[in-house]
Amino acid sequence: MKSVLIAAAFGLIISILCTPVAVRVFRRRGFGQEIRDDGPESHLSKKGTPTMGGTVIVGATVGGYLLSHLFLIGQPNRGVTASGLLVLFLMVGLGTVGFLDDYLKIRFRRSLGLNKTSKLVGQLVIGVAFAVLALNFPDEAGVRPASEFVSFVRDIGPLFLGSVGFVILAYLFIAGFSNAVNLTDGLDGLAAGCSAMVCGAYTVISFWQFTHDCSSALVDGCYQVRDPLDITLVAAAGLGACLGFLWWNTSPARIFMGDTGSLALGGLLAGLAVVTRTELLLIVLGGLFVAVTLSVVIQVAFFRATRRRVFRMAPLHHHFELAGWAENTVIVRFWLVTGMAVAFGLGLFYADWLSITGL
Repeated sequence: MKSVLIAAAFGLIISILCTPVAVRVFRRRGFGQEIRDDGPESHLSKKGTPTMGGTVIVGATVGGYLLSHLFLIGQPNRGVTASGLLVLFLMVGLGTVGFLDDYLKIRFRRSLGLNKTSKLVGQLVIGVAFAVLALNFPDEAGVRPASEFVSFVRDIGPLFLGSVGFVILAYLFIAGFSNAVNLTDGLDGLAAGCSAMVCGAYTVISFWQFTHDCSSALVDGCYQVRDPLDITLVAAAGLGACLGFLWWNTSPARIFMGDTGSLALGGLLAGLAVVTRTELLLIVLGGLFVAVTLSVVIQVAFFRATRRRVFRMAPLHHHFELAGWAENTVIVRFWLVTGMAVAFGLGLFYADWLSITGL
């Protein structure tokens, strides 16, 4: 338990101390955010706010994870693991795609960076590499970081995909959630706060799996998960990193995470879901991200079919802004929705364990 607290603490400390440094450096270099011309007019005043703050989130997560392991040196079976490194690989890889997108926006002074094809190719390469690698590295019991089954709170036996099917589904899942967090990152602190809550949920889930791991005790309700404690350290470091960044990103934001942060956080959440065997549960935990994405899909599809709009503006948070809600009101209420989704998802996770154990 101490190592989990250390990971979260170092993630928080690195993030909260390094973010203002990043603000000064990015401001000196002119790394300011370009604002969409078709967005809410109230956002035009944010033009020039330093962006690419996601570099701090990624660095703090990786740093918190690695520093926590310094306190585990010498303890048996407590080194870095394939599961932890793979999730960080996914986070850093997608963060790199986002960094290129942010850099092009700044370099050419436009609100769009990489084109859709380039961004999807980047997500494809990183996502497929993660999925293929996750099907390797079995431990002594033969458990790999990922399984070839569709999972909710654990593997669903009848829904076997095979290796090819898993890689395809994993890519779609990773690309979907990285883009979902990217779409949600439209208001000060919205994506960072929601991501922190989902990372907190995965800290609880993976630690519970560690205390009920089938490799240590074959009892009813145990979990076939490789490296659950190390996954907890990643989730805890991500939680701390998001909270530290949120200190400076809350309204009025002194820095934006940019695509660097949003794509990286989407990859982190998707990776945590894959290695904890809870892919479908993430749809519940991250229900707000799903709703925001669906608002864009519905808006585009309905407009193409009828030339009319369902929402005043998509993504969903802009609809409520144009409906007269203050920005802070939208943010806090969306945080509340995420909190309720996380509570419901954790309830489903625990209810599954109760139903199996008969308690």
